[in-house]
Amino acid sequence: MHHFHIESLSPLYEAVQTSGIFPDSKFFPDCAPKSDATSILTAYEQAKNQPDFDLKKFVATYFELPPEPALTHSFALLPILQHLENLWDALLRQPDQPPSASNRPSSLIALPHPYIVPGGRFREIYYWDSYFTMLGLQVSGRVDIIQQMVDNFAYLIDTFGFIPNGNRTYYLGRSQPPFFALMVNLLAEAKGEATLLKYRHQLEKEYAFWMAGENDLSAALTAYRRVVRLPDGSILNRYWDDLASPRPEAYTEDVHVAQQSGRDPSTVYRHIRAAAESGWDFSSRWFADGQHIETIQTTDIVPIDLNCLLYYLEKTLVHAYRQLPDHTPVEVMKTRARLRKAAIQQYCWDKAAGFYFDYHFSANKHTGAWTLAATFPLFFHLAEKEQATQVAQHLQTKFLQPGGLVTTLLRSGQQWDAPNGWAPLQWMAFKGLRQYGLDEVASANRMRWLALNEKTYADTRKMMEKYDVMNPDAKAGGGEYPNQDGFGWTNGVYLRMKQG
Repeated sequence: MHHFHIESLSPLYEAVQTSGIFPDSKFFPDCAPKSDATSILTAYEQAKNQPDFDLKKFVATYFELPPEPALTHSFALLPILQHLENLWDALLRQPDQPPSASNRPSSLIALPHPYIVPGGRFREIYYWDSYFTMLGLQVSGRVDIIQQMVDNFAYLIDTFGFIPNGNRTYYLGRSQPPFFALMVNLLAEAKGEATLLKYRHQLEKEYAFWMAGENDLSAALTAYRRVVRLPDGSILNRYWDDLASPRPEAYTEDVHVAQQSGRDPSTVYRHIRAAAESGWDFSSRWFADGQHIETIQTTDIVPIDLNCLLYYLEKTLVHAYRQLPDHTPVEVMKTRARLRKAAIQQYCWDKAAGFYFDYHFSANKHTGAWTLAATFPLFFHLAEKEQATQVAQHLQTKFLQPGGLVTTLLRSGQQWDAPNGWAPLQWMAFKGLRQYGLDEVASANRMRWLALNEKTYADTRKMMEKYDVMNPDAKAGGGEYPNQDGFGWTNGVYLRMKQG
């Protein structure tokens, strides 16, 4: 399969990305070249020194530009629930044609089945978004699309050995929070337990991707790619990216941060990319000083949410193996899940604070960053009742705002920080609190979040990517790009929460 990498267009790539001709860095990597890189670069070398050279016109001549998102949908005047039912078809994309002689290679990785995109500038599938989108598809009775999306993810695992951040070649260095096991289980709710066996090999392959190199760890080599060895010999995971260069879809932003940091640029690029793998791009959670992206330190951190997700993947494999005649793999995986749970409790629970934190393994201490990632041990039923109760108290006193739960307690100007709230985290918290019968906080959060979604829809006729939960009259902001509407995961969580 012929995949196109934007870096092959160097030095045109750098020229376009630093010129500012497109306000969004993601725009150019999403363009499809009309001929091979060599002929485009030859044309560029000849044209660029001409007195009347216009870079934007050059790109328009030699590239097919990506489709611009629809600014409004004709059904935006309908009541919210009907709007969301209609939105599925607007966000549905048909299978892509793989690049061939007749059609042009682009950064898009062709998928065999239809899929839902989030909306706005996000013209491709996103890994963890898709789980929350599926929650809404389940409510809408669209099991067919859930099946197709699970099969697309299975295809990506079969093809690349893991699920990339999204189906673009510039995402091939990293994954995203591993929600595939949750998707398979969601599908199993509709199609039965045998579903787990059907996707067993892909679940195993994804597990192998996250655990790669674990056998090489030692007291001397404490971290490698996505695995980390802790002082007592426990193994937990971290976010990572196999590349250490600026992200093509955020080229200028990344170069700027590296320059401002005064640090080794490739180290900074790696931390930035690892944060993109976390889905929390960007957040004070990853910053050494809690304020500035230049102090980013993602790969020094063992994140609580990632390790809870991998615990669930281990548990899912146990359930799959129970359906096999040989029970040996059941015991092996049960032990791994038990050890991981113990390590999460040991390294991420802070008894004095009564809350879960990420663990900074280079400094051997909690990061001290208060974030909604602490709700994952509740969602995956890994916390003790007493721990869950303490987390709930902090959610009520520190995180609960007029519009729902705020992502962190700090304002850094980044999008995964105060004052913003995000649908996936509202769901993890809501469901996590419910598991322990902590319904008071769960219901307050649900009522406020649904009301904010409804109010914003009434005012703008749009569903947003994120919301300002601290001031429901304001628009959410922060981060590298404007707030996007559509919006896959917000729609999914709204439908599922509304259902109760």
